[in-house]
Amino acid sequence: MNDTIISCCDVTKRFAARGKQTEVLSGVTLTVKAGHVVLIRGRSGTGKTTLLQILAGLDKPTSGHVEIAGQFIDKLNSKKLTQLRRDNIGFIFQNFNLLPSWTAQENVEAALIHTKLSLSKRRQKALELLSEMGLADRADHLPSELSIGQQQRVAVARALVNNPRIVFADEPTGDVDEETGGVVVESLVNLVRSHKASLVVCTHGGFSREIANEEYILSDGKIAGE
Repeated sequence: MNDTIISCCDVTKRFAARGKQTEVLSGVTLTVKAGHVVLIRGRSGTGKTTLLQILAGLDKPTSGHVEIAGQFIDKLNSKKLTQLRRDNIGFIFQNFNLLPSWTAQENVEAALIHTKLSLSKRRQKALELLSEMGLADRADHLPSELSIGQQQRVAVARALVNNPRIVFADEPTGDVDEETGGVVVESLVNLVRSHKASLVVCTHGGFSREIANEEYILSDGKIAGE
């Protein structure tokens, strides 16, 4: 049985700027197995965020192929790609991307708006996950009324609320202190594993190698080590 949930084969990404082509990724090949925790390490500017967005179907490669849950993303139209992401993927952005005028509960509910769940069920799921993250008493607070660590946990809850098969996290501990980062890491890994999902993390630090099934080193847009 093939337990690979993501297959990335010879992926290259180039951007055009001022009449020049800049290659951000070059021949990247990696796999993510169902239920595994995968770390992608590298310094800032090495292409980690670009790679994560391509793996999550938020961007398409210039060349090469990415297969997510058995589907090649470069062969999907916009509607089918959106559905693939909605049904399979949760994404934790480095800057959280929380809506500033929505409460913590509403921000988590946002991931469920386009599902068939009723309003009451959406609220229930959002509150249950916020409670798991230790934020039950902050559900009606705006992002500006939360600490950085609390905002980060809201972003984690939003990524998990739709029970995705894969969760992507872009530097999830980058803006918090070591102690808070440890709490975020532990909560994230435990929740993802309890949902039997895969976790792919881009980081320059903050995550212990002990939690990972696989680790890739990205340097100058290439896989430099595994």
